[in-house]
Amino acid sequence: MLTECSASEIHRRILAREVSCEEVVQAHLERIDAGNPKLNAFLCRTPDLALETARAVDARVAQGKELGPLAGVPVAIKDNISVPGAEVTCGSRILKGYRPIYGATVYERMLAAGLPCLGKTNMDEFAMGSSTEHSAFGATSNPWDLERVPGGSSGGSAAAVAAGLAPVALGSDTGGSVRQPAALCGIVGLKPTYGAVSRYGLVAFASSLDQIGPFGRTVEDCARLFDVIRGRDPKDSTSVDYPGRPGGADLSKDLTGLRVGVPEEMLGEGIDAQTRAAVQGAVRQLEKLGAKVGTAHLPHLKYSIATYYVIACAEASSNLARYDGIRYGLRTENAPDLSGLFENTRGEGFNPEVKRRIILGTYVLSSGYYDAYYLRAQKVRTLIRRDFLQAHADFDVLAGPVSPTSAFRKGEKSENPLEMYLADICTLSANLAGIPGLSMPCGFSNTGLPIGLQLLGRPFAESQLFNVAHCLERELGVASRRPAP
Repeated sequence: MLTECSASEIHRRILAREVSCEEVVQAHLERIDAGNPKLNAFLCRTPDLALETARAVDARVAQGKELGPLAGVPVAIKDNISVPGAEVTCGSRILKGYRPIYGATVYERMLAAGLPCLGKTNMDEFAMGSSTEHSAFGATSNPWDLERVPGGSSGGSAAAVAAGLAPVALGSDTGGSVRQPAALCGIVGLKPTYGAVSRYGLVAFASSLDQIGPFGRTVEDCARLFDVIRGRDPKDSTSVDYPGRPGGADLSKDLTGLRVGVPEEMLGEGIDAQTRAAVQGAVRQLEKLGAKVGTAHLPHLKYSIATYYVIACAEASSNLARYDGIRYGLRTENAPDLSGLFENTRGEGFNPEVKRRIILGTYVLSSGYYDAYYLRAQKVRTLIRRDFLQAHADFDVLAGPVSPTSAFRKGEKSENPLEMYLADICTLSANLAGIPGLSMPCGFSNTGLPIGLQLLGRPFAESQLFNVAHCLERELGVASRRPAP
């Protein structure tokens, strides 16, 4: 079945004229129709856009023209990334009905490379969550167990790839929102180095932390999609001319002599025993492949959650001030005056989790508290970054868990926000430091749920992460396991 093929295999078959891109797109649109009602991974489909791109790819194949590394492979896009004419809701009532007239840079690059867009995927509202339960349009289910969460906030994209609704997908990662759902859904996900991928057209949550990243069923698929979207964009002043090697350049390079550090702070209290065992087993495989393994230290990691939620909420408070009922999106019908218009629109449009973070962010930025909270958090952020720089002076790659546990049940953490925040304890430090992080499946729990391994690298060393992950993927042999249809 076409929907069970990897992205690389689909691309090869299209080039060999064994199948047309239009047939590939149609197969995935039918798979979405059949599977999405139980998963709620897609908020909307874009069949016309997808088929238009597919026919253009087929025409180029027929003419014998050169094609990009993933041309013809359909992609799903998280609903906080702009696609022209397609609704962008960010999983929120406050943006219901908003249709941008421009496309995000990553979308334009995929379009130019011949990747058809299947549709927009579900997410925690404004990317604030770790379970994709905080969506105004219903929760997404994990394909491995429909009673469990797929992770968040990019849970729709991860679930779509894991279930075969899309070969590859895009998400955004502010504190783990690509890596954690990739781990919980048993696929590969990358949070690139800050600045490696343009954020133009990404609806902002926390601008100094947000990064768009790829999902794939295999490391190679993820690497190829990263190569399509990476690089400088004049429309995003934080993006750079990518100084690293292409993601797919060194996939099969020998790992002999690679220095792997295991941060002891990531395997301590709170990490589930099955998760710890799976991660340690993967590290042992790296040793068998020739890597030298040692213990790394990140002494300020314990402050990362507090630091992250001060900085992220402060930036969210500023970024989300634009949703006021005046310019676009929801406008309340209950507006006695201008102040009431602002208050009631935001009160009706935002969910409790978004309101919680806006209130917290506004507080830490307020007069009398700025130095005590926001300024101090930025200083601790510098210390966390220095910890990683020191660790990477001794080790090429750091390895640890992605999530403390495998996928938890829906509603299990909904009544305790702090417990939900702890789901990101292993991931958000990479966003604070601006370094790349990759999640890949490394085993399964006793109940058959995927467990993810996280690999953290030096800035712009994505190719090395893909290399390590690709070699380990072949040894572990878990990437071929897929959830039941």
